Amino acid sequence: MKEKLELICKSVGAALLISLGNYALLKLGNPIGPVIFAFGLLGVCYMKQNLFTGKCGFLFEDKIKIWDLLLILIGNLVVGYLFGLLFSTMDEEVVTNAVAKVSTWSVSFGFFAKSIMCGVIMYIAVFMYRKGTPLGIIYGIPLFIFCGFQHCIANIITLGVARTFDFSIVICVIGNFLGSLLMWYISRDWNQKKYLMY
Repeated sequence: MKEKLELICKSVGAALLISLGNYALLKLGNPIGPVIFAFGLLGVCYMKQNLFTGKCGFLFEDKIKIWDLLLILIGNLVVGYLFGLLFSTMDEEVVTNAVAKVSTWSVSFGFFAKSIMCGVIMYIAVFMYRKGTPLGIIYGIPLFIFCGFQHCIANIITLGVARTFDFSIVICVIGNFLGSLLMWYISRDWNQKKYLMY
């Protein structure tokens, strides 16, 4: 029970940190917003919080239970949306920016591809942090934002700010998950038989 409570609390913490970064992105826009957004993932990694997009690529390596990963995802999505709603009461300009951003999303192959590429970058960023450098985060986060790639937790926060919902979030979750696992599979140590997938 204590482990589940800790998992949920750290999922809330991750959602809060990404919410702060996403608010800055909506408030400041390019080019400053994407750089400040990196604060969110830096906080998640250094404070050891549970962010779905930072965990899913390490599903096999860290032996994460699929139900725990699902709980992290639900916690991130629900709390992220609630923080988005909270932020929507603070600044109407941010709400306008969020509505404009959501209007560009769609349930399409292109959107799915952008979600996969975000997953790839997220895996690389966290992998590099685990190897002792924050450069993957500092450069990777602005990279995926400038490229227009889609991050499911940032998107659910934006939906909360816009006070709406869009089914593209489902596509985004799946794409982020597959992109992270794809990068893990490509970059894993092929000599470790425990990671072989047949």
